[in-house]
Amino acid sequence: MAKWTPKHEAPEPLEGPVVATITGGTILWFVLFLVQLPFYGWFDDHGHTWWVWTCLAGAGLGLIGIWYVRGRDAALKRAASAPTPD
Repeated sequence: MAKWTPKHEAPEPLEGPVVATITGGTILWFVLFLVQLPFYGWFDDHGHTWWVWTCLAGAGLGLIGIWYVRGRDAALKRAASAPTPD
């Protein structure tokens, strides 16, 4: 079996509004948590409390993600504005 080799170079990764995307997702997870909170008794009666806690975990992990991508974005901007050594 021969090793597969690419026939063309891989494209550059797409860069978009990463911080805004992660922030929006974090807000969405937290809103889902808040929407489900009044129905906690129903979730508990049916054994689905993990749905509520999954939304809270998503919001918490999203906060870590926001911290990470803001630092990444700042590092990319610093690297782009740094003078190139000749």
